[in-house]
Amino acid sequence: MANISAPRTRRFEPRSVEDVEVKVVECDLLVVGGGNAGCFVAVEAARLDPSLKVVVMEKAEIMRSGACSAGMDAINTYIPQGKTPEDLVRWSRAQVGGGPLREDLALSNARELNACVEELERWGLPILRDEQGNVRYRGQWDISIHGEQLKPIMAEKAIESGADVYNRVAGTSLIMHEGRCVGATGLGVRDGCFYVFRARATVMATGGAGTLYKSYTADSTDSGAQIWMCPYCVGTGYAMGFRQGAELTSLEQRWVATRTKDFCGPVDTISVGYGAPIINARGEKVMSRYEALGGDAAPRYIRANAPMEEWLAGRGPCYCDTTHLSPEKTKAMLEDYLNERPSFVLFLASRGQNPDREPIEIYGSDPYILGGHTGGGFWVDMERMTTIPGLFAAGETAGGNPNKFVGGCCAEGKLAARGAVAYLRGAALPPLDREDLRAEMERVYAPLLRRGEEGVRPVEVKERLQRLMDEYAGGVSQFYRTNEERLDYALRHIAMLRSQFQYLRAGDPHELMQALESMDRVDVAEAVVHHLKARKETRWAGWQTRSDYPERDDEHFDCFIESRRDPRSGEITVFTRPYEQLIPGDRHTA
Repeated sequence: MANISAPRTRRFEPRSVEDVEVKVVECDLLVVGGGNAGCFVAVEAARLDPSLKVVVMEKAEIMRSGACSAGMDAINTYIPQGKTPEDLVRWSRAQVGGGPLREDLALSNARELNACVEELERWGLPILRDEQGNVRYRGQWDISIHGEQLKPIMAEKAIESGADVYNRVAGTSLIMHEGRCVGATGLGVRDGCFYVFRARATVMATGGAGTLYKSYTADSTDSGAQIWMCPYCVGTGYAMGFRQGAELTSLEQRWVATRTKDFCGPVDTISVGYGAPIINARGEKVMSRYEALGGDAAPRYIRANAPMEEWLAGRGPCYCDTTHLSPEKTKAMLEDYLNERPSFVLFLASRGQNPDREPIEIYGSDPYILGGHTGGGFWVDMERMTTIPGLFAAGETAGGNPNKFVGGCCAEGKLAARGAVAYLRGAALPPLDREDLRAEMERVYAPLLRRGEEGVRPVEVKERLQRLMDEYAGGVSQFYRTNEERLDYALRHIAMLRSQFQYLRAGDPHELMQALESMDRVDVAEAVVHHLKARKETRWAGWQTRSDYPERDDEHFDCFIESRRDPRSGEITVFTRPYEQLIPGDRHTA
């Protein structure tokens, strides 16, 4: 029942795994990742059964961790009066070009959505309202908030629920017994200890996979700190499940967003919140070319890809035209930025740029795998259990259900908690397999045990992977385009990168975490390439563009692309699942 602070970083130079301290923690429910969804898992589990021992394993510090760590300026989905959960599913379906998406998951999520947002407000989140007390919408579904304290608000409630939060412990693997998940292991980033969390049920609530691709929206690419997604969410949760055979879905439906150029900031704050149109170098309104698809209200992948098409056609650079804003509106816009990307305001000031006199340049982001935004993640059932018994997914890791965003990931946390609590009541903890434990320790600590040898640094693996994915798997430099030959090249060179794992070296526990993250990135990237290769069509231009298959092919690919990795051989199998429409109506319109 505590937020367990990590110790101070200590000198840790083991000669073998025998020098590593092992800490075993037993619990009823383990939550891997203390972000948005993870906090809601802990709160809901305590509400369902206060006697349960709930443990949260968090790589950072829960008060400021995850994709919401720096705050938000909006809740992107909240169902207004006169609309229904079914309406939200129709909108979400249209936003991904008619699907495929898991309408069963989307509908169950939508039915929980408003209650979760209202719970956040009761906890202290300021939701902006008009003089009559009505929620202030800035688009069809998204509402404005003062969200700088969003993450601390959620974290405090998770701690108050009675969960034990182990901070600065990075997940490394699932603990398996006879095909089911019975917990997970982690590396103490500060103390070098090996943590063994034994649990009757486990919820994977880690973030998405950023930093797989090279970023072009900012210069500071070495640290990855100026990408749009949280740079410390590298796909570890996907990798942990994938290595044990959990089925992944829809990774080819990548998230690509339009961001501010040179300093990666959100664009919806300007375009949706303040009606600033996207213009090209000639001053032409870009989205007017897409009137048949909805213009400024076109699906997100079309709006994200439109500025890049202008560049390809020789009409770049592109901007959000803020020059029509009044000084009062400009000030309000910059205040909104202080709730999500405060450093962007400083960036504009450092250049002496006043948005009401000079438009803000925009460009496409590097691609991300984000189950809260697009469909990538684990295939789950209605209880949010993955194809591995005992392993549940919430938030970014739960696949098939795009456009969840902040409120929907809160709802996913509640739904996964209910499924996990029901499951664990019939599950018992088996004895600890010491042989498997030692094998994982040898894998985890190998780079640190090689610290004095010549070898490969984690950043070298990361940067090589980012360039490889960018140039051959549809990154920004290729305007998101790829083809069969490039994808085959990417797979061959990913195999080469994997062969270099044996030479990874780390000087301390923090660098050891970075080595493990680099290996996780490679695992996730390999799955992404297989998904891109399997979908031989172009369904979501920009998010997924095949130069060799430029048209949509509903006859063969109106379905989900799935992948599974054999835990023993490492062989990846790719297959499909059918799409089922549950909500009636035209799939392409809301």
